[in-house]
Amino acid sequence: MNRLTGFMLLVLILFLLSLGLLFQNREQEKLIIYHAGSLSVPIAEIAERFKRSHKVEIQAEASGSIEVIRKIVELGKKPDLIAVADYNWIPKMLMPDYVDFYVIFAKNEIVLAYSNGTRYANEINSENWYEILNRDVSFGLSDPNSDPCGYRALAVLKLADHYYSREIFNELIERNTNIRSLNNTILVPESIQTNSKVVLRPKEVDLSALLESRAIDYVFTYKSIAKQHNFSYVELPAEVNLGDPEKAERYSKIKFLIKAQKIDMEPITYGVAMLKNAPNKSLALEFLKFMLGEEGRGIFERNYHEFIPAKGFDDVPEELRGVLS
Repeated sequence: MNRLTGFMLLVLILFLLSLGLLFQNREQEKLIIYHAGSLSVPIAEIAERFKRSHKVEIQAEASGSIEVIRKIVELGKKPDLIAVADYNWIPKMLMPDYVDFYVIFAKNEIVLAYSNGTRYANEINSENWYEILNRDVSFGLSDPNSDPCGYRALAVLKLADHYYSREIFNELIERNTNIRSLNNTILVPESIQTNSKVVLRPKEVDLSALLESRAIDYVFTYKSIAKQHNFSYVELPAEVNLGDPEKAERYSKIKFLIKAQKIDMEPITYGVAMLKNAPNKSLALEFLKFMLGEEGRGIFERNYHEFIPAKGFDDVPEELRGVLS
C-alpha cells in the first residue's frame, strides 16, 4: 500500500466514523413533555405517531397540572413542552420568566363516574346525585393543591348549592374534610384532611384504578376519562359542570385560594406551551405543529377530548401560525 492509498483510507475511516457519530447523536435526540394526567392517553398516541417520522425519544411525564408548574418553578426542571388542564397557570406562574407564549386547544367537563358494582348505581341520576353521595358511599376527587380537576370538583359542588338551592358543599365537603368556604370563596389548606367518606389522590387518573377495583363508589372526574375507561357516569347540568363557555359568568362567581394564589373559576380549557430554555426547541415546535394539526386533533377527538380552535397568546412562533385560528 503506498502512502497516498493509506492516506485516502484514513480519510475514509474518519469520514465513516463521523457519520456514525452523527447518526448516534440523531438517535439520541430527546423530547421531554410534562403533561396533565387527563392528557395521558392522547399524548401517548400522538407521541407514537410523531416518532414514525422523527428519530426521537419522547419522555412524557404525567402529573397534576399544578405539580407540572411546580417542577419548573420550584425544582428547576427543564422540559421542552408542558400541557396543562388549566391554561391559567401558564400566564400566572410561568410568564415572562419561563415561557414566551401559550396556546389553548381543548375543553372538557366534570362528571360523576361510577362502576357497575357501585352502590345505588341503579338509582343515581342528574337530579339526585348529591343525595346519593350523602348515603353510605365513598367518593373521590384529586388533590386541589396539585390538580385542577380537584378544585374543579369543589367548584361543581359549590355551584350545585346555587343550582339546587341546597347546602351541598357543606354537606359533602365541609362535614368530611378541613376545606372550607367563605361565601363563594373556597379556602384550600395546604394539608387536606378527610374522613373515610372522601378519598383524595394526587391526580384524577389515580382514582380510576380505585373505581375499577370497586374500592371507591363514585369519582368526580373529566368526561374524557370516564369515556376512555368505559365508566358509567352522571352528566351534570351545564350550570354546574364547568363545560359550557356560555356559562362562564356563572362559573366565575366561584373563587379559590390555593397556595396563596387566587383563582377565578372558568370553563375548563387546556393549554400548552414551549419552555424558553427548552433543550430541543426545533423538535418541540414540530411536535406542537403535529399535535395542533389535523392528525393531532383527530387523536384528541377519538379519545373524547373536545378540541377547540387552537388560539395562541403573546409571542407565538411563526412556525405555528398555520395551525392556529
